[in-house]
Amino acid sequence: MANNNNNDTIGIRMQDFVDGLNAVIWSPALIYLCLGAGLFFSIMTRFVQVRQLAEMARLLVTGHSSAKGISSFQALTVSLSGRVGTGNIAGVAAAIGFGGPGAVFWMWMVAFLGAATSYIECTLGQIYKEEFEGQYRGGPAYYIEKATGQTWYAWLFAIVTIIACGILMPGVQSNSIGNAVDIAFGAGQTFNSVLGELSVAKSLTGVLIVFMLGFIIFGGVKRIAHFTQFVVPFMALSYIILACTIIALNIEQLPAIFSMIMSDAFTPMAGVGAAIGWGVKRGVYSNEAGQGMGPHAGAAAEVRHPAQQGLVQAFAVYIDTLFVCSATAFMILITGAYNVHGPGDTFLVSNIAADIAANSPAYTQAAVESVLPGVGNPFVAMALFFFSFTTILAYYYIAETNVSYLQRHVKLKGLKLLLKLVVIASTLYGTVKTANLAWALGDVGVGLMAWLNITGIIIIFFIAKPAMKALKDYECQQKAKVKKYSFNPKALGIKNADFWQQRFNKESAEK
Repeated sequence: MANNNNNDTIGIRMQDFVDGLNAVIWSPALIYLCLGAGLFFSIMTRFVQVRQLAEMARLLVTGHSSAKGISSFQALTVSLSGRVGTGNIAGVAAAIGFGGPGAVFWMWMVAFLGAATSYIECTLGQIYKEEFEGQYRGGPAYYIEKATGQTWYAWLFAIVTIIACGILMPGVQSNSIGNAVDIAFGAGQTFNSVLGELSVAKSLTGVLIVFMLGFIIFGGVKRIAHFTQFVVPFMALSYIILACTIIALNIEQLPAIFSMIMSDAFTPMAGVGAAIGWGVKRGVYSNEAGQGMGPHAGAAAEVRHPAQQGLVQAFAVYIDTLFVCSATAFMILITGAYNVHGPGDTFLVSNIAADIAANSPAYTQAAVESVLPGVGNPFVAMALFFFSFTTILAYYYIAETNVSYLQRHVKLKGLKLLLKLVVIASTLYGTVKTANLAWALGDVGVGLMAWLNITGIIIIFFIAKPAMKALKDYECQQKAKVKKYSFNPKALGIKNADFWQQRFNKESAEK
């Protein structure tokens, strides 16, 4: 009993510390930086996320993989595996539960504007990618170093990303899986351990997750890409079909739901700060635009021009938020399976039991269960399992890419093996522990990465505008209707894009 009390006390102190840290990281400055960067890049690219929508769709089904790189579609699914995760199910519920229905509008807004940010960061990832140990590698650490010359800043991003993706964020995903399985199949069975009282269902789920995780990540990026290219589209489509079924059964309520979302976005029941803050926070967590995750998968793609993968990754933001997140939001709001938290322990809206946690998949499970009894709990648990599991795979890949970046300078044997073990341990721990602490730790990781990455790409924009030059070059070749796209960094005044310059020189010599 004393051991359990000590664990509870430590847990409370840890929660308070992490919450305080989040209050600093997720201050209004970061909220408006995310929105402002998206608006800025949308204007500068002349709203590329709208103008090039047809080209985005075309690029999804073209391209091929190689011995060194994966195809555009595989890169999309690896990226989507990082975007489509617990944020689409539990994160949307939390946004509504703490920010009110209006938070959904701000999730849409951060997705629309964030698509332009995603184009910029993912094109930069392609421009400055490298070949390392027989694979393409790239991401913010690479483009920050090469475009700005600030190696210390690149190192800072790499280290923060390894900590965030290797330690802080996997637990968020596995925690939601554990909670969903416990709700669906747990029956309240527990046992005592050194970590305190644990759920039997969560513990067994954690063992299954880490076994599958170990099998895949020890197989390398190719195994991750092959797994995600089948699982992600299948589960996303199944989830959207289910949501459409529920919406169709309650279609008469849809206009009122739209009206509620729009009105609450500007006269929010939970307050302006709550609606915008929770909408942007969960929007960034879900679609990752500006966070710096997408460029890692985007850089691994085998493409003819850097802008192509930038466009594909911009489309990924739409798939994540406008499709999957919206599906969750409509199911919750149409069925009324939510509460809205007010100050302290009060509720501004109280539709369901007060003890149902908003920081969990419970709202979504309750929504589906209310329409399709006996289906909601297990289906959402299964969907969340695959969504969140593939997100953990993406986190591992991102952390590994940043380890590879550090190993360009410092040769440390066993670092990748250590990373694999840390990710597995973090995932297992997150599965069995409380949701609030898991989400709070994840928010710290997301917030730190967003601060560093958005600041970095704004600096790069004003130094050289390489992603803008790539877009202009690509659109010129589009107008000329070239049969085979090419990219010549030197002609565009882009320095240190060594991979692309060598490819261009080689292809020119072969003509």
